[in-house]
Amino acid sequence: MASLQREALDILAFGEPLMEFAETERQGEALYLPGFGGDTSNAAIAAARMGARVGYFTAVGSDAFGQKFLDLWDRENVDRSRVKALPGTRTGVYVISYGPDGHLFSYYRAGSAASLVTPADLPLDLIASAKILHISGISQAISTTAADAGFAAIRHAKANSTTVSYDTNLRLSLWPLDRARAVIHAAVALSDIARPGLDDAQQLTGLDRAEDICDFYLNLGCRIVALTLGKEGAMVAIPGERQVIASKTVDAVDASGAGDAFGGAFLAEWLRCGNPFAAAEFANAAAALSTLGKGAVAPLPNRGDVEAFLKEK
Repeated sequence: MASLQREALDILAFGEPLMEFAETERQGEALYLPGFGGDTSNAAIAAARMGARVGYFTAVGSDAFGQKFLDLWDRENVDRSRVKALPGTRTGVYVISYGPDGHLFSYYRAGSAASLVTPADLPLDLIASAKILHISGISQAISTTAADAGFAAIRHAKANSTTVSYDTNLRLSLWPLDRARAVIHAAVALSDIARPGLDDAQQLTGLDRAEDICDFYLNLGCRIVALTLGKEGAMVAIPGERQVIASKTVDAVDASGAGDAFGGAFLAEWLRCGNPFAAAEFANAAAALSTLGKGAVAPLPNRGDVEAFLKEK
């Protein structure tokens, strides 16, 4: 649907969608199958499948890939009414190849429509009325104007008592570490929920221990830190309390979208129950189920899948 009913959104996500082409083999021949990616778009869809009212803001190209994303968000009940389709621009693309060291990601996103978004384009009314604004380091890494738009969105959210969730998602192919650290930590300092992954957080903070990383982000001013630890699960911290939430074991096929599945499910469940530790247990289950198929979006579970899985475990 182009627009959901005008009830306030639970979550408004902002960032860049990317068309995905993933390598596979068929009858001995390498093929690249199309799919959908982009961290905040993935998280938005993950949250929508959990029953949250979700919207997405970005710009897409005036190309077939842009239309595919508009159709995807319609199918997934994600409000895309304020997504801009920019004439003469293109939607970003990435390719997943497989080698002896695992996944190899190649990006073709320079000059993408999403990178042209400016603060003047922001849907300020949706930001002000949403319960959560969700943004990521990638949302701000793709261009200077996108970085500015990210800060403007966060400040407007804060001014209107909208909770801000920030996934640090570090991509050094997009910007040097010093600039990434400066921008991401300035944004996290304005955020309520920090959603780092361990590897990225170690590079950004220079710290090794999960406990120290959680304390670092709490000291920046966040109310909740949900640090994903890969196969070890997640560490969730609030002022005065920290818990490790064990992962759920499955026979994983493709973990490329697990972090986004965790993020979207965490926000949806936290809004429902108000408990970040319970939300992380729920999100761990969603992330595990998301690894049972290939691609970032197709295997994302719905709420019923997660609840049934938790009962089994």
